[in-house]
Amino acid sequence: MRVALGLSYRGSAYRGWQSQPGGLTVQDALERALARFVGVELRVVCAGRTDAGVHALQQVVHLDSPVTRAPYSWVRGVNTFLPDDVAVRWAHPVGDDFHAQKSARSRRYRYVLLQHAVRPALLHGQVGWTHLELDAEALRLAAAQLLGEHDFSAFRASACQARSPVKTLHAIDIARDGDTWTFDFHANAFLHHMVRNIMGCLLAVGSGARDPAWLGEVLRAADRKRAAPTFMPDGLYFAGPHYAAEWGLPDPLTELPRLRA
Repeated sequence: MRVALGLSYRGSAYRGWQSQPGGLTVQDALERALARFVGVELRVVCAGRTDAGVHALQQVVHLDSPVTRAPYSWVRGVNTFLPDDVAVRWAHPVGDDFHAQKSARSRRYRYVLLQHAVRPALLHGQVGWTHLELDAEALRLAAAQLLGEHDFSAFRASACQARSPVKTLHAIDIARDGDTWTFDFHANAFLHHMVRNIMGCLLAVGSGARDPAWLGEVLRAADRKRAAPTFMPDGLYFAGPHYAAEWGLPDPLTELPRLRA
C-alpha cells in the first residue's frame, strides 16, 4: 500500500532533509524508524527538501509499504522510534499515482524573525534575528515587486538542481506582533535557498540600507551577485505543500506557537 505521512521537525540538529553518508538527516531518522516499525527497510519521497537548520511544520512524504496498517497505527507506531524533535502528525492511504513532490500544486514557507537589541537565547535556532529597526511599509513595497511569474535566478543558490528558475510567487504576507515578524511565502515551487535569499534582500530594504525599488532591479537582473547575502536558516519553516482535494490530505500548516524572547 502507498501511504502519505505528514510530519513536523526541528531542523537544528540535522544536516537537512536529504539522506547523506553518516545518517544525520531527517530522512535518515524517519527511514530508520519506519524500518523498525514495519520490519523492512523503506525509502520515502518528500514534498520539498529542507536545508540544514531549517524546520518543517508539515513535511509530506509517501512510501510503499509491504504491510497494511491503520492510519493511527502509522502515527503512534513510527513516532515510538523517532527522536523527540521529529514527529509524524498524520497518515493517509493514497493511490499509486500519488507522488509527494510531483502531485503538489503549491508550497508554503514561513520565516519567523526576532527584531531585538539582544540575540535570542531560549529561541536560538528557532527564529532569525536582527537588531536593526525595520520599516513595514518599505518591506511590503519591496515584496510586492516579486509577486507573479518571474525568473528568480537572482535568488537561486549555485547548487540548485531545479530545471528552470522561473517560478510563480503567489503571495508574501508580512506581519508584526511585538518584536516578532512573520513572513509567509506561497509559490508553485521554490528554488534552493530562494526564501533565505529573498529574506536577505528584504532586510536590506527594511533596515534602510536599500530602497524598495532596488529589489525589483535585483529581480530583473537575474544575477545572484546583485542580491544580498543568504540569510540565516534558523527562522525558516516549511509550512507544507497543497494538493488537490481529491487526495483528502491536510492543507499546509501556518500556525506556530507564539514565540517570544
